[in-house]
Amino acid sequence: MRTDPFERVLRGLYSAALYLLLPITVYHLIWRGFRQAEYFRRWPERYGMYGSPVDDDAPRETLWVHAVSVGEVNAAAPLVNALRRLHPDLPLLVTTITPTGSARVRALWGEDVQHVYLPYDLPGAVRRFFTHFRPRAGLVLETELWPNLLFGAREQGVPTYILNARLSERSLRGYRLLAPLVGRALRTVRRVGAQSKADAERFVQLGAREEQVQDLGNLKFDTPVPDNLAAFVAQFRERLGTRNAWIAASTHDGEEAAVVAMHRALRATHPELLLVWAPRHPERFRAAVDHAHAAGWRVATRRLTRWPGADDDVFVVDTLGELMAFYACAQVAFVGGSLQPIGGHNLLEPAAVGTAMVTGPHLHNFTEIAHRLEQAGAVRIVPDAGAATVAIGELLDDEAARARMVAAGYRLVEEGRGALARTLGLIAPVLPAG
Repeated sequence: MRTDPFERVLRGLYSAALYLLLPITVYHLIWRGFRQAEYFRRWPERYGMYGSPVDDDAPRETLWVHAVSVGEVNAAAPLVNALRRLHPDLPLLVTTITPTGSARVRALWGEDVQHVYLPYDLPGAVRRFFTHFRPRAGLVLETELWPNLLFGAREQGVPTYILNARLSERSLRGYRLLAPLVGRALRTVRRVGAQSKADAERFVQLGAREEQVQDLGNLKFDTPVPDNLAAFVAQFRERLGTRNAWIAASTHDGEEAAVVAMHRALRATHPELLLVWAPRHPERFRAAVDHAHAAGWRVATRRLTRWPGADDDVFVVDTLGELMAFYACAQVAFVGGSLQPIGGHNLLEPAAVGTAMVTGPHLHNFTEIAHRLEQAGAVRIVPDAGAATVAIGELLDDEAARARMVAAGYRLVEEGRGALARTLGLIAPVLPAG
C-alpha cells in the first residue's frame, strides 16, 4: 500500500522516539507494579507476544473491541452485550490497557470473550497483534488514538471504527504536536461515532474528514442498571437502619484529604451519617481505609464485612464493578476526579439509579453531559470541597430537593438513550449477515 512520503517520515520519527523510550515502559510497569501487583504480570502481551498466531488461511472471524480501562469497558458493555445477543456465534476479543479494565472484562463476561492487553504502540508489537488475532474489524472506544495501531489496521486490511468518541478541548490542544500524524491516522478509520456534535467538530479539527464523523450520542446513556438492584439496596438498608449515607465515588489520591474533611464537617451536623467511600483505583483502597482510621473512625470494607454495621462510620468499597449499586444505596453522591484537573467521571451512573449528585468543577471529560445535567437540575457543580460539603449537607436535609434532582436525572437518562441502536447501525457493514 502506497503512503505519502511525509507520512512515512512522520511515522518513522514517531516510532523511533517510541523505541528510544522503550526502557521507560519497563520502568513504568515496575513502578506501577509496586502499587498494583497485576502490573508485574502478563508483560509479553504489552509487547505483542501472544503465542502461536492464527493460521494465515483461517477466515477473519473475530471482532475486536478496545476499551482502555474500567470507564471505557463500562461504556462498551451495552454494545458488547448487544453483539453477543444479536450474533451469538461471533467471536469477540476485548482488549484493555489497565489491570482494572482487565478485571472488569472478566467480571462482566468471564471466558465468553477473549481478552488480552493491547500492546504498546510500537510497529513490531502492533504487527504481531494483528498477525496473531487477524480481526475482521476493530471497534475502538472513546479517545484511543494510537497512530501505529490505526496505520497497522489499515495495512492489515482491518476496518476500524472509533465509537463513543470524545475529544475535549484540552485533549485537542494536547494533540497539537502530533496533529499532522494523528490527523493522517484518523483518516484511515472507516467512521468516527462521536458522543456529541462538539466532539464531532473537534475530531474534524484534528484531521478527520467531515464525511467520516457522525454524532451518535453517548453509549453511557444506554448502560443498564444492575440486576437485582432493589434487593441489593434492601440488604444495605437492613444493615444501616434509619441512618443516612453519602458516597464519595471515584476519588483520586489528591482528593482523599478533602473527603475526610468533608465527612468530618458533615458529621458535625449529621452525627449518624455513614460515608460510603469508593476510590477510583484499587491501589487507593488501602489508603482510604488508612485515612479513615487516622481520623478516628470505625471502618468496614466490602471485602471484609460485605455490609456496613450499625456502628461503622465509614464503609470502603474495595471491589470493582459494584459502584452503580452502591450509588443507589446513598442519599447523596459526590463524584470524584473533579476537585483537581482530572476531568471528572461518569455522572450518568448515579442519575440512572436515582441518586442526587454533587461534583467539583473539573469536568472536561464530561463537559456536555455535565452541562445537560446541570441545566436539567440533576446535579450541583461546586467550585471546591468546602462548597461540596455545604451542598451535600443541604441535600441531606431536603428530601424534596433530592427528589426533584432524581426525577430530572431519570428524565435526562431516558431522553439520551438511543446511541446503542445508532452505533449498531454504523458498524453493520462489518458484522455477520443476518
